[in-house]
Amino acid sequence: MTNILLAILFLPILSAAAITLFTLRRPTVSAGISIGSSCLTFILSVLLYRGAVSQGLPLEISFTWLSVGALSVELGFLVDRLSLLMLLVVTGIGSLIHIYSRGYMQGDPSNSRYFSGLSIFMFSMTGIVLANNLLMIFFFWEMVGLSSYLLIGFWMSKPSAADAGKKAFLCNRIGDTGFLLGIIILWGTLGTLGFSQINSLLAANPAALGSWTTLVGLLLFCGVVGKSAQFPLHVWLPDAMEGPTPVSALIHAATMVAAGVYLLARAFSIFALPAAWPESLAWFNFSALEAVAFTGALTALLAALIAVQQNDIKRILAYSTLSQLGYMVMAVGIAYPVAGMYHLTTHAFFKALLFLGAGSVIVALHHEQNIWKMGGLLKRMPITFFTFLVGTLALCGVPPLSGFFSKDAIIAQAFSKSTCLGTISVGVAFLTTFYMGRLFFVAFMGKARSQSAEKSQETPPVMTYPLILLAIAAVFAGFWNVDTWMMRHYGLEPESAGWFAKLLYPFEHAPMAALVSLAAVVCGAVLAFKLYYNAKQDVLPSQLGSVARWLKDKFYLDELYENTLIWCQDKFALVCDKFDRWVIGGALVGTVYHGVDLVGRLWRLSQTGSVQTYAAIFVFGFVVLAYWVVNW
Repeated sequence: MTNILLAILFLPILSAAAITLFTLRRPTVSAGISIGSSCLTFILSVLLYRGAVSQGLPLEISFTWLSVGALSVELGFLVDRLSLLMLLVVTGIGSLIHIYSRGYMQGDPSNSRYFSGLSIFMFSMTGIVLANNLLMIFFFWEMVGLSSYLLIGFWMSKPSAADAGKKAFLCNRIGDTGFLLGIIILWGTLGTLGFSQINSLLAANPAALGSWTTLVGLLLFCGVVGKSAQFPLHVWLPDAMEGPTPVSALIHAATMVAAGVYLLARAFSIFALPAAWPESLAWFNFSALEAVAFTGALTALLAALIAVQQNDIKRILAYSTLSQLGYMVMAVGIAYPVAGMYHLTTHAFFKALLFLGAGSVIVALHHEQNIWKMGGLLKRMPITFFTFLVGTLALCGVPPLSGFFSKDAIIAQAFSKSTCLGTISVGVAFLTTFYMGRLFFVAFMGKARSQSAEKSQETPPVMTYPLILLAIAAVFAGFWNVDTWMMRHYGLEPESAGWFAKLLYPFEHAPMAALVSLAAVVCGAVLAFKLYYNAKQDVLPSQLGSVARWLKDKFYLDELYENTLIWCQDKFALVCDKFDRWVIGGALVGTVYHGVDLVGRLWRLSQTGSVQTYAAIFVFGFVVLAYWVVNW
């Protein structure tokens, strides 16, 4: 078992090393190495799943990496239901994206560098999933940030791509600063960072963190806000579309952005503690879970509204990802991480499908991304058309596709906890169907709106086969009992049910929530059909006026940050520069420097090498000395 775990973890980084050191100038070999390592990692993950289930869960393997006084840092693996589920999703979808990339990146001069970056990314994600303590997670958390920076800014010659990579990196560093502070406080309070030890300590004494309880939860949540792009650090994710489309699928589907939701589920015992603040902050009076729930709800609603007026096919899907991540975070915030991980799993399949489908369209249309320059793709790209339709229906939550079951679980729980959160979740379901209907009708239906759309052809099998496999998963993942698997992880006993009972379960368990959710989907689809089927231009700007401009310009949040936070940072940096230049460098260091220089210059004038000058100085000195002796 240990050997399998080590192989799963280190195969991707060995692949990256081999590509970097030996095959940079052989792109075909580089692609084969990276694809082979990812597929082998997935096969080993399946073997690990079978072996771990037969031996009994959980399994934990650890060793001491560093021991200094009271500080003992352990590195190790934790194999339980949560990590196995996430590992299968990451390696499975990651392998399909690797295969798809073989066709998408064909002919790119930096093909080898691309596959090396993918392998580093897979190494980082498997490290997060298998880690048995927060410090090890933080190591790989930062590795994910590095590898995403390299992949988002892959086409570094484009200023927009380089800027997008920097933006993603900096936004994540802001969140990770809070994450690290939370880890430090947690270790200082409990004396351990291992998940098993933390769970045992908190189960025995829920007040073990004392007045730090809520603050620790919020600081750990900062890492989630950065990595899973929650408000207000969500602004990096849409710009990450500047990277290659398979990178967008890898980041937005099951890997980087899902890491935050995975951390919430992994450290749920910390977030679920009752509110406790230091006396000076006691007036806040809210728990970490409440902050998580409302942050997720706000992100889901905000992103869905912005997506309504985007015209770039990848940006629409990016804001859709933001919105669905808000759903997942809200699910954990309403104390139901089962639904959060359930939706993470189903969303991974249909969102990867949608991004790869978008990539297929972009390649066929010679890298055109504006949906208003597409159209008429049904006959020209039938496989992409039907698989994209499956992904769209799954995302909208149409039964019996997988998205219906996972999203219904969140909506039902949201209504049981808060009418406000339930209403927001239904509103987001309506908006999701509307903007995805807009995308589908404009991009795929009607007549071709450009010459590239008229001449488009279906992409090669290396790109379409992954679409078909992901479409099958998007249809049937709701019946794979992911929710029951996760319920057992959290000590809940699920109801046993067959496929037909599974289909009826949402209507029997929470019929009102299911019916309201379906009504929202129908209303969104009807409105999108009415406005955009065979439409030649977007009608909303003329009807909504300034509201449409606000939605298209993302509520001007980037401009707000630039004119407030970034402006203040630039001015503060300017003040620091002037202080360093004139006060420290000029007045303090400069006085000493110039003083010593002046004394040296004056002293140098006395060292002429002339005997007459030295004799005159000697006589002058003798006269002064004699005068002093006579008078004193």
